[in-house]
Amino acid sequence: MTSSILQEPISLLKEIPRHIAIIMDGNRRWSRKCGLPPSVGHWEGAEALTDIVRAASDLGVKTLTVYAFSTENWTRPNEEIEGLMNLFEIYLTKKRESLVQDGVHLDAIGDLAALPERVKKALELTRKATERCDKINLVLAINYGARDEIRRAICKIIEQGLKPADITEDLISSKLDTHLYGDPDLLIRTSGELRISNFLVWQISYAEIYTTDVLWPDFSPEKLYEAVQEYQSRIRRKGH
Repeated sequence: MTSSILQEPISLLKEIPRHIAIIMDGNRRWSRKCGLPPSVGHWEGAEALTDIVRAASDLGVKTLTVYAFSTENWTRPNEEIEGLMNLFEIYLTKKRESLVQDGVHLDAIGDLAALPERVKKALELTRKATERCDKINLVLAINYGARDEIRRAICKIIEQGLKPADITEDLISSKLDTHLYGDPDLLIRTSGELRISNFLVWQISYAEIYTTDVLWPDFSPEKLYEAVQEYQSRIRRKGH
């Protein structure tokens, strides 16, 4: 397999993770390091995501789920929240055509009802435009929290009136936001933090976890290849 993006040596004969999840951490620290406002870091982080989606697609990754805005992020300053909502709207609008050209099917998980109408509209239009794309799934976790996701899944089960004996792990998984995409094989967290921050708690039970000190705006395709190489070097026992 060859690619205009793929530069690092990596074995494509070994297993490539089908589903990679990323906690894109470090935008604000990148801004502080550069003496810039937080909004600049978020915009640079959005551009980094574009490069990573293309690199992951070139590797043969089928789904990339990224933590874009958590349920806890509403506690940030109003100015920063407004800037992030603007970013989502503009990103979803301006990147729509290139997503289609690159074969990227866009989706989102989380409690999307709480988002501003303009963001929901941009998201729906981009979902519609990319619905036939099948090279890679880009899943944005927006207003997402794993505990809230599990709470919503339980509510769906209660509404069905099922008995305790009917409730299996497979049933719970089928009610989660990610049920269309399966569990991640690899979880990447940037910025050096060593926690999962309420992200895909159920789904990453057997995922390989890779952390790096690199701040998200500086996370390049080469850094993605390093994470995949590390993944390929591990033996996935999955409890066995």
